[in-house]
Amino acid sequence: MPTLPPHALKALTHLIARRMGSEEAEAAQVADHLVRANLAGHDSHGVGMIPTYVRLLRDGLLVPNQSPDIVLDAGAVLVIDARRGYGQRMAADAVRRAIARAKELGACVLALRNSSHIGRIGTYAELAASEGCAFTAFVNVADHHDVQATWAAAEPRLGTNPFCAAVPGPNGPAVMLDMATTTIAAGKARVAFNKGVSVADGCLIDASGNPTNDPAGFIRDHTGALRAFGTHKGSGLAVMCEIMASAVAGGQGAFNDAKGGVLNSMLATLIDVSKLGDPAAIAANVQAVKSHVKSARPAPGFNEVLTPGEPEQRHAAVRAEQGIEVDDVTWRDIRAAAETLGISAAEFDQTVGANRG
Repeated sequence: MPTLPPHALKALTHLIARRMGSEEAEAAQVADHLVRANLAGHDSHGVGMIPTYVRLLRDGLLVPNQSPDIVLDAGAVLVIDARRGYGQRMAADAVRRAIARAKELGACVLALRNSSHIGRIGTYAELAASEGCAFTAFVNVADHHDVQATWAAAEPRLGTNPFCAAVPGPNGPAVMLDMATTTIAAGKARVAFNKGVSVADGCLIDASGNPTNDPAGFIRDHTGALRAFGTHKGSGLAVMCEIMASAVAGGQGAFNDAKGGVLNSMLATLIDVSKLGDPAAIAANVQAVKSHVKSARPAPGFNEVLTPGEPEQRHAAVRAEQGIEVDDVTWRDIRAAAETLGISAAEFDQTVGANRG
């Protein structure tokens, strides 16, 4: 498997996004977002998404350089339709608007509708936290075949439907929870399939509704389903993400006809924590909670107790120094997608090689 420094992957992704039609700023934003996902250890949301984005562009289901439609601007409530724009730009722009409004009014409720894949939700939580805002988001995934089987179901009816929450600290999030409501994200099943390895117990069911560790049917044949995490509790959260992002925020839902795209809608709440009290005191209490949780004796098989966000921070530190591995199948698929955009093998290799040092 190739192992590449982050800036080499970013340069390649930037080249591909530009050839897809994105202007300079949008291409840079997409590249930064995808590589940051890889750095955080979430390869499911990193550069492995490039072939999907190229397919969406070809099928007219992703629109570079799109202008968002401000459906409603009512003080502490913003409703924005992304109109299938590049999700990394659409969501970041919407969250920045919501941050400004929260700074002005104390809080803002943001409904973002119908964006092409917005990627790792934690990126937007980090953005909010860096500006002193607590962030909570319910997100759904629509416009393609269902992938999540809810509790007691033998077949899928929802997307992976992420939930995310973060509180600010001195340098970005003090704590951040960012998770799919499935036991693993769909992209993690894709990564396992590409590597030819099994997924852990409890993650997948096959076409008959029976547990399986083989991701081949799910990825290759679109049969079976990802399972909701945490039995009925994770399943309930998945249903609420669907309701909040589609029925309440007004985005496309899993119940709508699908065109084969990837659409995300999000209902997010941003709160300027300085309006709730002394930020230093809030930060101290957050740290007190973390320290209390981490003071527990580790269970058998574990070296320490971690709080949400710590695994991503550690992955990022290691991968920034040692590079990011991309499995051979994903690398081949990225090359093939680049070729369809007119990027020659020589240009592909030159872009990567020039940025290895």
